Amino acid sequence: MLTVDLDRLAVRPGDWLLDAGCGGGRHAFGALERGAHVVAVDLDIEGLRLARTGIHERRATATEKLHGGVVRGNVFGLPVPDAAFDRVICAEVMEHVDDYASAIRELARVLRPGGTLGLTIPTAITEHVYLRLTRDYFESPGGHIRIFRPRELALAMSCAGLRVTGVSFAHSLHSPYWAIRSVLGLHDEATGPTRAYRKFLIRATHSRIWNRVERILDWVWPKSLVLYGTRVASGRS
Repeated sequence: MLTVDLDRLAVRPGDWLLDAGCGGGRHAFGALERGAHVVAVDLDIEGLRLARTGIHERRATATEKLHGGVVRGNVFGLPVPDAAFDRVICAEVMEHVDDYASAIRELARVLRPGGTLGLTIPTAITEHVYLRLTRDYFESPGGHIRIFRPRELALAMSCAGLRVTGVSFAHSLHSPYWAIRSVLGLHDEATGPTRAYRKFLIRATHSRIWNRVERILDWVWPKSLVLYGTRVASGRS
């Protein structure tokens, strides 16, 4: 279940990809399966353990030699040199950080000129719905601290030297899931309706029919918005 379209990001065999805020590593796994080398960064230890396990499993079964690993860190001070990556993904992170413009500048720093970036945030419409259903959605520790307008994110990317090249939407089937959790309890995944819808989401991920339905619904009530950008050689884009 990927939020960033790896085709649109132009991930190719041999590319070096940074998954910043990797969580459990889903985008890193997808990139490895395409023959890219991956570095996954996150602050959450449990997420990094899951990512490391999945990365090692995919490296072990790959037909070619692939490099991949995890690093504990954050998007304000990535422990890598300038222009080290061909592709950068940062999914569902900017809504959690205070100075998102500085974080985007750091992502641009580690991206080579001509390299591509996929940056995802929750859509404003879903965030407003969940906020009205429960204050816990924004007041829980580690929760979201802002509702983005896409133009704000695009402007920050431009100021960081990234040319915004496109936009897409994703995960409309997840929008009702988080509405249900907002009503029944954000921290309770065992409640009957929550558990039942989660099982449906897992099945839908592997269904071609539901994947087509979701692509249509992504234009109605998407959970995530994706901005794609390219690092310009110098100056402002």
